[in-house]
Amino acid sequence: MKNTLVLFFFFFGIIATAQNKKYNSEDLSITPLIDGTLMVPEKTEKPPLAIIIGGSGPTDRNGNQQMVVNNSIKFLAEGLYDNNIASFRYDKRIVKQMKMRALNEKNIRFNDFIEDATAVLNYFKKDERFSKVYIIGHSQGSLVGMVAAQQAADGFISIAGAGQEIDDVIIDQLANQAPGLVDNARTSFDDLRANGVALNYSPGLASIFRKEIQPFIFTWMQYDPKVEITKLNIPVLIVNGDKDIQVQVSEAELLKNAKPDATYAIIENMNHVLKEIEGNDLENSKSYNIYNLPVAPKLISVISDFIKK
Repeated sequence: MKNTLVLFFFFFGIIATAQNKKYNSEDLSITPLIDGTLMVPEKTEKPPLAIIIGGSGPTDRNGNQQMVVNNSIKFLAEGLYDNNIASFRYDKRIVKQMKMRALNEKNIRFNDFIEDATAVLNYFKKDERFSKVYIIGHSQGSLVGMVAAQQAADGFISIAGAGQEIDDVIIDQLANQAPGLVDNARTSFDDLRANGVALNYSPGLASIFRKEIQPFIFTWMQYDPKVEITKLNIPVLIVNGDKDIQVQVSEAELLKNAKPDATYAIIENMNHVLKEIEGNDLENSKSYNIYNLPVAPKLISVISDFIKK
């Protein structure tokens, strides 16, 4: 399953899963477009809080999309809870817009997701129940969280975050998956960056360059993770899995090189949806849609240790 980051953007739909009753949780609406679940451990008086931001596409608070149900973010939140760390995870705004039948592709901007993450951060910074507030960003959410965390977060954690601008990430992926499209994609991205529009793209690249979504891609391209991470004057943890077939370890290395004082961890056998993979790419692909497969235990321990130190 060699999907580009962007392709997840075009899975429209949502599947919700029930909350496990043993966890102390509540549903909250932060803004008219941001609904999520807060989990607060009962054993700790003022626990730290982790705000978890999902990846590309209409990703719900549990890390799921239509036909892609793995509960990765839900299991991450539960693992943190078991380590006495509170969490808030939320549906991306396009999930709410889809439910309201109000989603218009041409109006979506990357900055919208940053504004949402900032609103969530500001909300919880005022909540005296929590000792500190960290941001965890997964995949696309890494860059979103990286920018939002510059405001007032106490720490930032990147999981499977790109180290390059999104056009360069996609070019690298195409080089592995469809090398015949690379030259046209590079020219189209250059046109988009220079002129705000790309016109002469191959039909094989329509999922990226359709005119309705070009404004979104254009605004995403304005952010360079290597630059944004240097703006963080807070503790930073960079995590990637060595079985991630969407975001290579080399992307994490770019972030680490840009932020040498960051804590850095490569999780053995962890894939893009945070699951342990012992076998081949087929097993890797299947894990994207196994609803009860837990996330890698090492990921939970690495993040918990970072937050608690």
